[in-house]
Amino acid sequence: MTSHLKLAGAALALARVLTACSPAPDSAAAAPAAPAASSYADDRAAIEDLQGRYMFALDWRDEDAYAATFAPDGQMDSAAVTGKGRDAIRQEIIDMEAREAKRATETGKPVPRMRHNITNVALEIDGDHAYGKAYWTSYTNANGKPEINGYGHYEDEMIKIDGMWYFVKRKIYNEFAPGREAPAKVNWPPTGATPTATPASPS
Repeated sequence: MTSHLKLAGAALALARVLTACSPAPDSAAAAPAAPAASSYADDRAAIEDLQGRYMFALDWRDEDAYAATFAPDGQMDSAAVTGKGRDAIRQEIIDMEAREAKRATETGKPVPRMRHNITNVALEIDGDHAYGKAYWTSYTNANGKPEINGYGHYEDEMIKIDGMWYFVKRKIYNEFAPGREAPAKVNWPPTGATPTATPASPS
């Protein structure tokens, strides 16, 4: 009996020593690691994806997908509309479809297909803000064969919200249309950008 008590006492004493020597829990180490900052390549790929989704939504007249490429208070400045907020931007596509349907009824011809390409995408990325410029070209089969029916360039301001990129402002220069011509000097970086973009050569 005595030996058992001695063994139990020794075991308890050893446990106390081990507990005292153990490091205190590190609350900082237990906290989840902060997400790693995205690289320029990651952000550029995401913005190019945004540009592509915008084009598909425009050509397929998908007003919800089109509006979803903009931030909730995003702005559009184009020959067709100057609006702020997703509802106004969504309405642009709805009105476009209505005009096309009316024209088709009047002419007896089906609504022509339109396809847009975007090229020469130049980006200035500063944390969760980005500024871009790019060329665009549009094609149509309105005359029974594929042909170019428009061209111009974009000037964009974008923002990343919860890991997703959106347009804050998109200005579209329809360079063939009166009043929408390209300026004499490329607005790069955009005037009034927030935060101020790093000056770059308007190549």
